[in-house]
Amino acid sequence: MNAPETWLALLRVVVGAWFLKAVWTKLVLEFLWGVVPYPVVSERFLAFHPKRVAEFAAGNPVGWYKDFLETTVMPQSRLFATLQAYGEAAVGLGLVLGLLTGLTALVGLFMCVNFALAAQWMSFGQQGFHLLLVTSMVIFLFARAGRAWGIDGWILAPRGGHRRRWLRLLM
Repeated sequence: MNAPETWLALLRVVVGAWFLKAVWTKLVLEFLWGVVPYPVVSERFLAFHPKRVAEFAAGNPVGWYKDFLETTVMPQSRLFATLQAYGEAAVGLGLVLGLLTGLTALVGLFMCVNFALAAQWMSFGQQGFHLLLVTSMVIFLFARAGRAWGIDGWILAPRGGHRRRWLRLLM
């Protein structure tokens, strides 16, 4: 592994850890039959989400996005809160593990562009932060960042002359 691949893998893991940190209070564990744990979106986040979306929409200068927040996201707040929480968890895990990194980065890019459109007007810091996240996702996508220090590299390694070419689209 050369040094650029190592540094790219480190950046991928750090950004993934940030996504996992962001979802930490959004998911809670419930137990199926009192034994099998599974993650669900917390009632606290479900209650908070519509207030935060209203705040993002209130002064948003991007007219079509403000309209989207007010007419689509707010009325379906539980659905969008659930998608956000599970999406952040999936992106975080995918980046940390280097698993399906191409697909993970594409989902992360979609989420980060939406976060940027929602919050970019609030401060210069928001603009810079989301620009860095969007740029990171583009780099992870096109560099196929999970092939170094990731499960993608292990899965795609040639074994007995057989390469999994169809998987390269997702990794």
